Amino acid sequence: MKYTASSIGATYQTPSLNSCINEAMIGEVVPSTGSYAPLSGRFWSAGDYEDQPNTQSTSHRDFGNRLCVHPKFLHSNATSHKWVFGAIAELLDNAFDEVSNGATFVKIDKLSNQGKPSLLIQDDGGGMDPILLRRCMSFGFSNKEASSSIGQYGNGFKTSTMRLGADAIVFTRCMKRSVLTQSVGLLSYTFLRQEAYNDVVVPAVDYSFDPSHGVLTKLFHNSEEQFFSNLSVLLKWSPFLTENGLLENFNDMGSHGTKIIIYNLWHNDMGETELDFETDEKDILISGAPNQVRTNSICLQKTQNHIARRFCYSLRVYCSILYLHMPDNFKIMLRGCEVEHRYIARDLKYCECVKYRPHVSGKIEEAEVVTTIGFLKEFPHVNVHGFNIYYMNRLILPFHHVASHRGKGVVGVLEANYLKPTHDKQGFERSSLYEKLEARLKQMTYEYWVHHSHLVGYEKKIPGSAAYQSVAHPLHPSSGCSIMPIPVNTSTTSIDTTCMVSIPGKSIINHNASSVLGMKRRPEESIEKKESPRKQKHYSLGKDAIEQTKFQSEASNCAGWQKGVDIKALIQENIEAHEECLEHERIQKELLCKVEKLKHELEQVQHHFTKLSNELLTNGSKMEACVKFESDNKFLKGFYV
Repeated sequence: MKYTASSIGATYQTPSLNSCINEAMIGEVVPSTGSYAPLSGRFWSAGDYEDQPNTQSTSHRDFGNRLCVHPKFLHSNATSHKWVFGAIAELLDNAFDEVSNGATFVKIDKLSNQGKPSLLIQDDGGGMDPILLRRCMSFGFSNKEASSSIGQYGNGFKTSTMRLGADAIVFTRCMKRSVLTQSVGLLSYTFLRQEAYNDVVVPAVDYSFDPSHGVLTKLFHNSEEQFFSNLSVLLKWSPFLTENGLLENFNDMGSHGTKIIIYNLWHNDMGETELDFETDEKDILISGAPNQVRTNSICLQKTQNHIARRFCYSLRVYCSILYLHMPDNFKIMLRGCEVEHRYIARDLKYCECVKYRPHVSGKIEEAEVVTTIGFLKEFPHVNVHGFNIYYMNRLILPFHHVASHRGKGVVGVLEANYLKPTHDKQGFERSSLYEKLEARLKQMTYEYWVHHSHLVGYEKKIPGSAAYQSVAHPLHPSSGCSIMPIPVNTSTTSIDTTCMVSIPGKSIINHNASSVLGMKRRPEESIEKKESPRKQKHYSLGKDAIEQTKFQSEASNCAGWQKGVDIKALIQENIEAHEECLEHERIQKELLCKVEKLKHELEQVQHHFTKLSNELLTNGSKMEACVKFESDNKFLKGFYV
């Protein structure tokens, strides 16, 4: 990548970072004489163009030992983001990491650029000085520590901005060593394409500000000519036509912060911008999001409105669950309204907390994962399940499915910091650690279902497999979760034949079975402390008989109650499925009627078109005849004269 006329890249003798940054400030942007075809508005076809040689796009230096970065790489590098919200989340991560530097908000909004929408992302973090700005816009440079920051690869800014739009301009202000600097940098795919550059050029200008006197001074790192050359490129290829217009973007920034404006946003195949700003004035949606089906089915309505469905196309919903914990002094502002943070575990009932320590090659890792698992409060009316897996407080996999229908309604939340996320932070690397975690989550889902399904109307059967270990895990008092320890199998040789059956207000345990779940029968204590052995024996036998009879009676009633519950549940599901079928049939009929209506209208238009064409031909022939007659008439008049 080049800043002004110098390139930053790998060398056989690796230079120091400071020397690269200093070299990046030398020279000026050399104008190009080449010109490419207009840039495609669709992201996935923006990289399809023929390369053309351009000798004027490189500087006077010899770059024979350097690896230059071609502009096409900006596009191919951005294809790591398959999802536009994933690209926005990458920029939000940069702002969230600035909480340690005093950031209190990040703002996401829409701006207008010559009648076209642009995306604004602004925070009040520590900002960047001139060197940090150039590191941000270079590849692979990152000062973030993997143990405390979400970002670590030094590539997120480039991939995210170029995935959202063809061009991005950065305004940043920083106070360092009592010196207030402000810088402007431009990463423009349009500029590089239209000027036919064969390596990436990033024009940037810097200023020093004296707040006591209100004086702004231009910083000439190499020469005044270089500064104004870069400034002219910024004014030509950015939405701001004058230097004053450029600097006005710092007016709402305070003493520190960063503002990113992404313009020339990409379009989808329908010619619409991928980001929909019009449907909801308080939200940003993905264009082409599925419309909600109008139905009388309560299950379908609640499932459609659940966050597990809406986060796929609503940025407000996605941002609400993007971070596991939100600092009290930090907020996300989306189009002027604060995003309400949502802790998914608070949407669960009958919560359990399960501790898992990964095993690799026979060794137990030091990492320990605590998973909060439970049924959705809306279950069984909402058909949603899966695990929300976070990394370093950041959501990586939302509602990730690991189990089949046996885990219906079971949702979990966990933070797996020992795994490594992919570069787009939308998945984890397929390592043995990750595969073992998936297998454990699947097993955890089935075990939870076996122990708790009776609480939501299903028959409970406890197998003899080893149960999982439970630990105390603090939740907010208002979470609605009742955290109870999961029964622990303390014996590996005993066979668990205990059958717990749930009836309203009662819990029956088969005391004739040997218990391995820590629910051993407490020896009965005689009310009369001193009785003869014969009397105690008869008393015990009589009591056992009474208990057995009572148990059989209650178990029979319970079985009948469970059967009734299952039948009612099936009938209700049948009714709802029938209603959904009727609704779909009605929609299908409406669509068929609409098709027939459009066909009829098309036939009428075609008939009218044919009629107009015939009239046009007839009138054309008449006009030709009139013109010929007038011409002949003029000729005859001239002849007689």
